[in-house]
Amino acid sequence: MSEQRGVVFPAGPDGRRSTGALGRAVVADALRPVDAAGALAAAHETNWRAGYLTHFRRLVEAGLPSAEAARTIAAFGLDSLHARMRVAGQDGETDLGALTAAPAGRSLRTVEVTGTAEPERELSLPFHGERLRGDALLRRLDRWAEDGIVEPSCAEAVRTVAANPGWLSLPDSTVVVLGAGAEMGPLTALLRWGARVAAVDLPRAPLWERVLDTARSGAGTLLVPMDGTGTDADPRRAGGDLVAEVPAFADWAAGLPGRPVLGNYVYADGATNVRVSTAVDALTVRLTAARPELALAFLATPTDVFAVSAEAVQQSVRAYAARSRTAKLLGRPLRTVSGGRLLRRAYVPGADPGIADSLVAQQGPNYALAKRLQRWRATVARASGSTVSMNVAPPTRTRSVVKNRALAAAYAGAHRFGVQIFEPATANVLMAALLVHDLHTGGGPTHAHPWQDEAHEAAHGGLWRAAYAPRSALGLAALLGYGAARA
Repeated sequence: MSEQRGVVFPAGPDGRRSTGALGRAVVADALRPVDAAGALAAAHETNWRAGYLTHFRRLVEAGLPSAEAARTIAAFGLDSLHARMRVAGQDGETDLGALTAAPAGRSLRTVEVTGTAEPERELSLPFHGERLRGDALLRRLDRWAEDGIVEPSCAEAVRTVAANPGWLSLPDSTVVVLGAGAEMGPLTALLRWGARVAAVDLPRAPLWERVLDTARSGAGTLLVPMDGTGTDADPRRAGGDLVAEVPAFADWAAGLPGRPVLGNYVYADGATNVRVSTAVDALTVRLTAARPELALAFLATPTDVFAVSAEAVQQSVRAYAARSRTAKLLGRPLRTVSGGRLLRRAYVPGADPGIADSLVAQQGPNYALAKRLQRWRATVARASGSTVSMNVAPPTRTRSVVKNRALAAAYAGAHRFGVQIFEPATANVLMAALLVHDLHTGGGPTHAHPWQDEAHEAAHGGLWRAAYAPRSALGLAALLGYGAARA
């Protein structure tokens, strides 16, 4: 790990760059101003890999007493991460703050690729082999809201976009898509709608060939950061490593035309996910200083902890009461033999707000920290007056999920517990439509508390309104779905 360059974990006294030590310290620092006991518990957690679930839930619970408490947790969490993470270069290490003024290691040129298709003039949603539009789309949104698959505000936002098709092309904006090749990113949908998109991803020629082909067959304009000279879109010279090149990509994005929108869709396995997410946050700070009008966009994972409305709690309570006779007969012995871990009701009736804890242990503390970092940045940016689009995406059969056997099996059996798993084609168009809505409405309505901002427009797939606490049904869903997942 000593040979890593760019954003890295801090080295401990023994020279090791411990991801667990960093996670414990950041969570403790975030909690300390509002929850001293919680901070102490996080700092002294001896098994972070297994025990992080409790502390990430506490980060949400400790912020509920007031909006100020929630914003304080977010601000102190970000400050801790920026103070602790390091930047490694040929001349040694510096702190992360150095990236705000560090010179770029290279100058990136912009190559423009224009699509040949006509822009889509109507919002349509791919679903089960069809494209839903018009009344069919509205009926599907109504059904999802009625069944508790999405929040009513999510369905209403998509209806508003469908009623305003001129919004789809995002006139006068440039959406910088970090993680342009991401399966859940909005790049393909935005280009079909005729938008201007700036793409950033790793320098991998096959990835860029796919992105460039998408642009040429679309209706929008793709701006590509390219090394060297010339005007051709050469996939061998496109992109770069954000972890090591924050100044170069920040300076490149600062010079792009139109209202800038920075969309964070990056993902990597394990510890690298924290490194790249931290690099994106450093880029966000630098780009905001250069372009104060910058809008931010994120996708929150549904497998996290959120506060949810009393209405969501009530629907879950009704679902628990309406369980089948068989489910009731089996539920009690299963809870007894499991020590209460299996098939627990999701909420205490009357909770307002409730706590929807959908953290999945298999995804690990690095994934949880990388995603929580994005939520913290969204909270802090909203408080400063920036336009922010951050919406909870549905559980989706992406490649990163289905390569994990346990998660793939759980997803295959999730429908038996009231949770709908989305196909990538459906999920990314749905989330792109929410992005369009937010950019045209200043980030949506103003709420009194950050938890309400996070819950607004959520497309959680039913995780928030199902009868059972998600982790208490996950093992059984995996058992029931194992055969289907193998197929």
